[in-house]
Amino acid sequence: MDSTWITYGPDENCTLALCSASISLYEYRPSLAANTIFVVLFGVALCLHLFQGIKWRSWAFLFAMFWGCVAEMIGYGGRILMWQNPFSFPGFLTQIICITIGPAFFSAAIYLTLSRVVIYLGVEHSRFSPKLYYWLFIPCDVVSLTLQAAGGASSSTSSGNSKAGVDIAIAGLSFQVFTLTVFIGLAVDYAICYARGQHTRPSVTKLPTSFKVFMGFLSLAIILILIRCCYRIDELSNGYSGPLVHDQGLFIGLEGVMIVLAAFALNVAHPGPIFGRSRATDLEESKEGMVARAPTVS
Repeated sequence: MDSTWITYGPDENCTLALCSASISLYEYRPSLAANTIFVVLFGVALCLHLFQGIKWRSWAFLFAMFWGCVAEMIGYGGRILMWQNPFSFPGFLTQIICITIGPAFFSAAIYLTLSRVVIYLGVEHSRFSPKLYYWLFIPCDVVSLTLQAAGGASSSTSSGNSKAGVDIAIAGLSFQVFTLTVFIGLAVDYAICYARGQHTRPSVTKLPTSFKVFMGFLSLAIILILIRCCYRIDELSNGYSGPLVHDQGLFIGLEGVMIVLAAFALNVAHPGPIFGRSRATDLEESKEGMVARAPTVS
């Protein structure tokens, strides 16, 4: 190959007609089929979330899921550009930024939901006010999203050898994992307190099956996002020269599949059918505070 060919960066001038895909940043040509499927699947999930969000007026949840799905669709569109030309710098930037930040929006939707779960089951079982869950975790999610976006954007000023952007992205991903772990810890703590409370109130009506399904898929979404974040941290731990960066199969399985499944899991775990259209749940106001009515069997 002529030494004048530039394989990475804003001044890249390689194309498949001139250079082999094996010398591109990823050392492979992104799969057209896989990336097209992801664009379509995230589009389907987006349409479902739009329908559910408008029907149930769950605007905050819809906002987070809308931008998460849009980011993923744009990101995989960037990878389709890289299928056309593995050296495409605009394609690289588009996918590295959008695919990296997309799951942070899904995490925000999950954080918003926990406070509603606490109100639904009873605030008396919680060590904290329901508001704490979103006032604590949403700002943390914003920090994580900002770091990940900044890490991807800083790649535009590197030659591909600089780890500055990678380190920033890893910091954002690590912070997201930390936030998710704390979130899981608080959720488990609440579940334990709730279970103990039920032992002292044997006459309380059992939780409806629909709520159990809702919680099952919400938990699944959390696990899928956590797996994906751990994979991305490991993938980027050695910068763009690490072996995982060059493994397209792992990227498809542990990034694409994990997050598209999370998006659909959150369709099933949509808060609207459980909590209603305009209110978090069926609540009664009392001088002591907000107390959820006991759920009925469905």
